[in-house]
Amino acid sequence: MVDDNEDNRYTLTMRLRREGWETIVQAQTGQEALGLLAEQRFDLVLLDIMMPEMNGYEVLGQIKSDMALRDIPVIMISAVDEIDSVVRCIELGAEDYLPKPFNAVLLRARIGACLDKKKLRDHEACYVERLEAERKRADDLLHAILPPGAVQELKATNTVRPRRYEDVAVLFCDVADFTAYCERNPPEQVVAELQALVERFEEIADRHGLEKIKTVGDAFLATAGLLRRAKDPVLAAVCCGLEMVEAARSQSPFWEVHVGIHHGPVVAGIIGRQQYQFDLWGDTINTAARIVARGPVGTVVVSASTWLAVRNRCRGRSLGFFDFKGKGAFEVVECMEVR
Repeated sequence: MVDDNEDNRYTLTMRLRREGWETIVQAQTGQEALGLLAEQRFDLVLLDIMMPEMNGYEVLGQIKSDMALRDIPVIMISAVDEIDSVVRCIELGAEDYLPKPFNAVLLRARIGACLDKKKLRDHEACYVERLEAERKRADDLLHAILPPGAVQELKATNTVRPRRYEDVAVLFCDVADFTAYCERNPPEQVVAELQALVERFEEIADRHGLEKIKTVGDAFLATAGLLRRAKDPVLAAVCCGLEMVEAARSQSPFWEVHVGIHHGPVVAGIIGRQQYQFDLWGDTINTAARIVARGPVGTVVVSASTWLAVRNRCRGRSLGFFDFKGKGAFEVVECMEVR
C-alpha cells in the first residue's frame, strides 16, 4: 500500500484486514515503495496518485518498465476520478482504478479478482518452468544416448534416418587387463575410475572432431567423418588415439590401452524400442574391432589400407600379417607419431 497520508493508510489497512488480508506492507513515498518492491516479492500494489516528490503515475511507470516487477498487478486508489486520469493509469499498465472514498464491497471484489489472476499467472509460470526443466532433462538424455549430429537430426525431423556413410574412420580403444583389474578392486572404485577415463576420452575425441558412439564394457567406440564433417577423418582418429594412450597412462590407476583404427563405409542408425541406441554396422566396424586386439598395449594400430591415408603425415612400422577369418592375411601397421 503506497499513500503519503497516514490516515488513509490506517483506514485502508483496517478494512483489508477485516476482509482477511493480513500481510500488508505500507510505504508513504514512491521511492520507498520501489525500494520495498526490489527487496521483497509482492502479490499486489495499491497505489495512490497524488504524492510529493514522485507521484503515482511515475511509480506505476517504473514498476511496469522493470522486467522483474511488471507482472505485479497494480490498483490505483485516488481522489482524482477524472476519466483522463483513469485512462492514463490503464495505458501505463494498471490493473484497475478505484476512486476515493472507496466502496468496500467493490474494493474487496477487485482486489480478490487481481489476486486470483496473479495466482493463475504464477501457476502458469511454474508450469512453463517445469516444462523447460523437462525439456532440458530430455535433451541431456538424448545427448547421453546419441551423437550430437543425430540429436540435431532427431529434433529437426523427429527421426534419424538410417544411412550408409562412405568414408568413416572407426576407432576402438580397449583397456588392457581390465577384467583382472575388476577382480582385484571394489565395484565403486572400478566404476569411478572407468568413468573418469571415459570422460577424459570424450573430451579428447570431441577436441579432435570425433563423435563418441558408445562404450561396451571397457571399449570406447568413436568415429570421424560420420555425422560431423572432417577434413581428414583418418588423421583425426590417429591423433585422437595417440592422445588417448598418453591420457590413460597419466590417469589413475595408470591404465594401458590398445587403439585400433580402420576406415571405410558403415551403416548407421537407431536400433531398439525400449532402450534404443545409435549404432554402426558393416565390415569396417568388424575389421576395426579385430585390429585393436592385434596391437601391443600402448599403441595405435591401423589396417594397411588405412595407413595409406596418413603415410605422408605419420611415422609407422609394420607389425606383420595376421590371419583374419574371412579376409585371409591382413597387414597391421603401428602409427608411432604424427609429423
